[in-house]
Amino acid sequence: MLDGIHTAWLAMSGWEVAAVLLSLLYLVLAIRQNALCWYAAFASTAIFTVLFWDVSLLMESALNAYYLVMAVYGWLLWRRGSSDQPQRPIVRWQWRQHLIALVLIGTLSLISGGLLSEHTQAAMPYLDSITTWGAVVTTWMVARKVLENWLYWLVIDALSVYLFLERGLMLTAVLFMIYEVMVLFGLWRWWRDYQAQNAEPHALDVDALPSGAKG
Repeated sequence: MLDGIHTAWLAMSGWEVAAVLLSLLYLVLAIRQNALCWYAAFASTAIFTVLFWDVSLLMESALNAYYLVMAVYGWLLWRRGSSDQPQRPIVRWQWRQHLIALVLIGTLSLISGGLLSEHTQAAMPYLDSITTWGAVVTTWMVARKVLENWLYWLVIDALSVYLFLERGLMLTAVLFMIYEVMVLFGLWRWWRDYQAQNAEPHALDVDALPSGAKG
């Protein structure tokens, strides 16, 4: 594996290096709840959109196009404040919201995986679909500052490491290995900040609920 990483390092483009560094910057800033993270997210995902398309990871490419939109959405939400709460608070989901999210991810993954398998030459269509739809939901959770987003990322990033290794994107795979460690720190940091808000243990932001979960 180390030989593969070394070879990939020598062969990779400057664009991939830039995307990796910007992605790390995004995560560091997101852990600190700094709205500037969305600038780094926009730049890195614009690069990754093209890179993934070039290696036939069609769903990953589409995912990064979605990230571009979410970077703008997340920035707008995180910049929104009030005299009482200048910074958007961290919220939590109840079990039913997580159930809806998981069923949604699974259903969409089966549909898109089947379509890609039948109509395209996409590599590993079902795994590609799971990581894609999982990231779609989880990125929305980050924008809404749902605490449990970090737990979702632990699973998604682990699957992504295998996917990228299989497709020869060694440096990107290493990036996601680093993500796994940083995600654990992010979970701890956000949990600490959540407690510091003096919120109720099961406080829930109604606006953060998926469609169909309100009321």
